[in-house]
Amino acid sequence: MKVEIIAHTPNPDEVIAQAAKLCYSQVGVDEIKETLTKESTEKFLNMLMGFSHASPLEHASFTFAVEGVSRTLSHQLVRHRIASYSQQSQRYVRLDDFEYIIPPAIENNEEAKKVFISAMENDKKAYEEITEILITENAKKLIEDGLDEKKARKKVEKESIEDARYVFPNACETKVVFTMNVRTLLHFFELRCCNRAQWEIRELATKMLKECKEISPILFANAGPGCVNGPCPEGAMTCGKAKEIKEKFKNL
Repeated sequence: MKVEIIAHTPNPDEVIAQAAKLCYSQVGVDEIKETLTKESTEKFLNMLMGFSHASPLEHASFTFAVEGVSRTLSHQLVRHRIASYSQQSQRYVRLDDFEYIIPPAIENNEEAKKVFISAMENDKKAYEEITEILITENAKKLIEDGLDEKKARKKVEKESIEDARYVFPNACETKVVFTMNVRTLLHFFELRCCNRAQWEIRELATKMLKECKEISPILFANAGPGCVNGPCPEGAMTCGKAKEIKEKFKNL
């Protein structure tokens, strides 16, 4: 899994501090900027992050490029609706030899892994065969009408692979670029860094948070699962490791 922040709001700490201070100030942003130092910004943000006034956090955003994840993960990711997503298309990109993600529980079980890999290879073969069948069938009329065979096959490739892709498994590797604002990210980390989150999206969330902390340690100082800032919100479903988890994310 590759996780990289490829863009973010310049000076996110200052932007959020200016936006938040404006709400309580008689003066404009220019005067607010003049009085903000690195130290005063840090002090103000530490105070702000303890309040319920979260709307200023929406003025700063981070854009992530993620590779080596499954469609299982991406189906969960897009449920976080206050975000923007661009994902590798299976309609326009022909994936004859697609990569796939093997869950750790299967990777570590020789018998399960053998069955899993067999299923993936069968899917690859089926995709290639169906694609070839559909391209040949869809190109027939164009060829009969006088179009060069190579050009005809190229012309119908997209409509052929968009049907052939139905054999792809959830394990199929995908690539995604997405943007979230800080408020959305904090909520995302609260849910997806939790031990009860599915293993793959939990790994993604943890790597994202580590990247965010390198850019803005103040904004993300207390980010992580719900137990980082209080009692575990999972009730009877708790993993029972709140102390251990809190320590992990404080030192991430």
